[in-house]
Amino acid sequence: MNSVTEFSPAKINLLLAVTGRRADGYHDLVSVVAPLDFGDELVAESCVRGAGPQFTLSCVQPEVPLDDSNLIFKAAQAFVLATGWGGGVHFKLTKRIPLGAGLGGGSSNAVAALRALHKISGGLLTTERLASVAATLGSDCALFLNPTPSLMRGRGEQIEGVSAAARTRLSGRRVLLFKPSFSINTAWAYQQMRQRATDYVPAESAEKQLAAWLAGSESAERLLANNMEGVAFDKFIALPVLLNKLRTQFGVEGRMSGSGSACFVFLAEGQASAPLVACIRTCWGAAAFAQETRLS
Repeated sequence: MNSVTEFSPAKINLLLAVTGRRADGYHDLVSVVAPLDFGDELVAESCVRGAGPQFTLSCVQPEVPLDDSNLIFKAAQAFVLATGWGGGVHFKLTKRIPLGAGLGGGSSNAVAALRALHKISGGLLTTERLASVAATLGSDCALFLNPTPSLMRGRGEQIEGVSAAARTRLSGRRVLLFKPSFSINTAWAYQQMRQRATDYVPAESAEKQLAAWLAGSESAERLLANNMEGVAFDKFIALPVLLNKLRTQFGVEGRMSGSGSACFVFLAEGQASAPLVACIRTCWGAAAFAQETRLS
């Protein structure tokens, strides 16, 4: 196989409850995560290795790093470490997911690279080994190996698919994503939560809320919660102001995804998204990102 093309979806956190800091420095969480039909595209082309590097990356978007800080390279090196594979690959990334958004773009790209290398190399890893390699790259990477609505626990590496009944309340729902011109640094957000020590949600409360929703028949809107909004909204007041405006003016419910700065609202079938996009760009400027999509 000389070339592989992988879809690299974005994700949103419908429920995100950060429950406390762990001894290893990470945070424990309880989350319901849903991948989207919107995302990046990664093409991996095998090439003859010369004197240059084993892996190269190109992307026309200037903000995308093309050095070892990109998780695509980290994924490729992890694959080589796990398999000893010696082939060369050039990656071409079409980047649509905005950076610094809380939409999981970097993790999704890393897993797309792993899947592509696995196929190009002839399937050198078992499903279990592929999952363990993905887990070393980032807390939410495991989600993208099987991108369906899922429950996420631990530091994000414990993934469990939701029930079929719950999936029917999620899959296919229309979503409008939007992001201001600024990003929120994830490390900063967690540091602020540690310092404040008042934003954590008890694990028992989060699990109780989750269990009640899973056992019931309420819509996805009734699930929405994110306790990382506290530190983000206190500093970036434009986020809660716009979410409240969309709620009162258009009757839509939404949240910030992950540590932000991207937010989302659910749209009813037949509801026009253009007036909401116009409102978003009136409030946040013409450079604000907005994308209609659906939950996978």
